Amino acid sequence: MKTLFSKSGIIAIAYFTMLLISCEKFVDVDVPDHMIVSESVFGDDQSAMSAIQGVYNQLFRADFSSGGGRSVTLLSGLSSDDFKITTSSKEYLEYHGNQILIANSYNQVLWSSMYNVVYMANSILEGVSNSRTLSGAVQQRLVGEAKFVRAFCYFYLVNLYGKVPLILRTDYKVNSLASGSDIETIYGQIVLDLNDAIELLEVGYADGERTHANKFVAKALLARVHLFQGNWENAKTLSSEIIAQTSTFGILDDLDKVFLANSKEAIWQISPLGRGTSLTHTEEGNIFIKTSLTNTAIGLSDNLMDSWEVGDRRHTNWVGRFDGSGPDETYYYPFKYKVRYDNSGGDITEYSMVLRLAEQYLIRAEANIKLGNLRAAIADLDVLRQRAGISLLADTSPNLNASDLMEIVLKERRKELFAEWGHRWLDLKRNGIATEVLGETKDNWDPTAVLYPIPEDERLKNPNLDQNTGY
Repeated sequence: MKTLFSKSGIIAIAYFTMLLISCEKFVDVDVPDHMIVSESVFGDDQSAMSAIQGVYNQLFRADFSSGGGRSVTLLSGLSSDDFKITTSSKEYLEYHGNQILIANSYNQVLWSSMYNVVYMANSILEGVSNSRTLSGAVQQRLVGEAKFVRAFCYFYLVNLYGKVPLILRTDYKVNSLASGSDIETIYGQIVLDLNDAIELLEVGYADGERTHANKFVAKALLARVHLFQGNWENAKTLSSEIIAQTSTFGILDDLDKVFLANSKEAIWQISPLGRGTSLTHTEEGNIFIKTSLTNTAIGLSDNLMDSWEVGDRRHTNWVGRFDGSGPDETYYYPFKYKVRYDNSGGDITEYSMVLRLAEQYLIRAEANIKLGNLRAAIADLDVLRQRAGISLLADTSPNLNASDLMEIVLKERRKELFAEWGHRWLDLKRNGIATEVLGETKDNWDPTAVLYPIPEDERLKNPNLDQNTGY
């Protein structure tokens, strides 16, 4: 197990602790305390690399990216039709019922945790820009990784909240009164940051760990961004470049190995090492796995459970079953991660998956449908269907039209990516079918629920923030 903090790492942690405290206090516009140590942090390559490691560590601890109880994975899963709720938590009930109040505390931490990481990325960029002692290679890597992380945060901010402040500096006076930017402007910045990251970052993974951004990590996220924007040719090109890297990436036949640390299917993962304790399990494993001694907040919905084809290995390997004491107490839960709790302090066996190769096949399949390349789309879908052990479309339905194939893409995305980063919620929204699908399964569904409310506390601090429609 790697040593968590070197001396320079401790300096970097102190630096970012001050950053996180400072960015919560936009009304305090004096020179922030973190300036005292910023010169030390960016004074040499080792300290600067510890600073970017601090950002990745924070991604494991940050609520939105932790995979835990207030993460995109759980909250957006509740908003979709993939989860059913097994708790009386008011905050969870609001997400599951798509009736989120502006004072919902989970919504507040979801928002603020993303902006905290944005602030850290901006601080890295400013620190590098102001340094005169870092080597050229380290400067390039830090800028590339920080821009990737910033783009990653804004992808979720814009998709969950719509028009949000586009914060690109650490200037408190400016940030405290920033209004929401147009969605097109935010996406433009995301694309710019990711293209810069692709230009600056190396191809390989440092130390064999798939926990830092490299060129293909940035390409994977950009392929998704182009898909969401309808830039089909760009999405196809980028996903094809990643799929072609067969020496680095591959679809694993053994589904139980997909979510292991540094698996060949992983493009980017977040390590529990960022927790900084002897606990080595992922938050996804901890929050989802149900046992006789644990009470999980959610289970998989009946709607999702009814969607599996007979013999689908994703159901066999990635869905757990818990039988309670009563006849109606059978729960199905996500079982992609197999370790619920581990405090041994030993080697970490599972990392939280963020970007993986299967999504790239699904991106390329969808892009090919939109481009009229239906046979190519079927071939990509069959890669995942073959791994799942179900019938191949090329054998059973080789002449499907584009509309029918798109329905299959959405079904395959649901079965492949359930309980991962709110994919189902985002897919319903971007395809304009949230009302059609959720209106049938959710009481009191309102089409305005496709965007979460801007948190009440944020609007009290910043009068220039407009509330989303319906709240």
